[in-house]
Amino acid sequence: MPVQAQDQGREQESHPQWAFFKGEIVPIENAKLSIMTQVINYGIGAFGGIRGYWNEEQQQLYIFRIRDHYRRFLNSGKLFNASLPYTVEDLAGHTLELLRREGYRQDTYVRPLLYNATEDITPRLYDVKFEFAAFSRPLGNYIKLEVTACVSSWRRLDDNIIPSRGKITGGYINSAFVRSEAYWNGYDEGIVLNQDGHVSEGSAENLFIVRDGKLRTPPVSDNILEGITRSTVIQLAQDELGLQVVERSIDRSELYIADEVMFCGTGAQVAAVVQIDHRPVGTGKPGPVAQKLQDIYFRVVRGQEPKYAGWLTPVYS
Repeated sequence: MPVQAQDQGREQESHPQWAFFKGEIVPIENAKLSIMTQVINYGIGAFGGIRGYWNEEQQQLYIFRIRDHYRRFLNSGKLFNASLPYTVEDLAGHTLELLRREGYRQDTYVRPLLYNATEDITPRLYDVKFEFAAFSRPLGNYIKLEVTACVSSWRRLDDNIIPSRGKITGGYINSAFVRSEAYWNGYDEGIVLNQDGHVSEGSAENLFIVRDGKLRTPPVSDNILEGITRSTVIQLAQDELGLQVVERSIDRSELYIADEVMFCGTGAQVAAVVQIDHRPVGTGKPGPVAQKLQDIYFRVVRGQEPKYAGWLTPVYS
């Protein structure tokens, strides 16, 4: 079979059947928006990314930290004065119902959307209507678990321009610039600096470095996403690896002399960065901290660590 046909076949297999749209679950082909909506014209909206992990032995799909994700999702809306007639529990319930309808028996990704559905040409946050929608699809690794990266020529959006602490739809053109520049220059990912010249994060991933036996990561005040996976990695590093975690600004040059560098995120999971700007990171291979964090992280999300069962929500009864 030609490669193009194989790719089309995989895309068709992964295509979802259902969406939550306008208060109910509908066939995905019926979840349509007018081209006049403000979310399409101006990117006024927010989104989330939630993962589900299939445990073959237990025949269960576990959703990872779903309520934490929806708390951040609603907080993203607060940044632009958006409100929805749903609580965190409501959103979690609709998501579980959607996943049961799909019946997945594999790793899965959920994309909730909060969007400005007003059909008007004046970009604004008042006298408008916000709505909620969600869809899901099977998903393996968003990026490889061992990647190369470059420091991007683009800068991360400042908090007083478009806040990066929330997942605001229009702001992700910045991420597209960073990721695409890296790809066009032969790298897997990009690392973006903030307006002060300090390391912020990857195009769509939080970042950690290991130096002198300590795990360091930029603070939330350095224009980063307040990541759910980031907080997970911090807790696992402290509780399981006994590492001291330091949140402080990181200089670009520290990336070149770090013992290890890692990306993390719902999509990225935990990925070791082995080369930055043609310089090997450490030995040029995934380091011991990244390997240990990957191991414990994947055991946690697949329901193999009872200690962290509170982070997991089973889909099937």
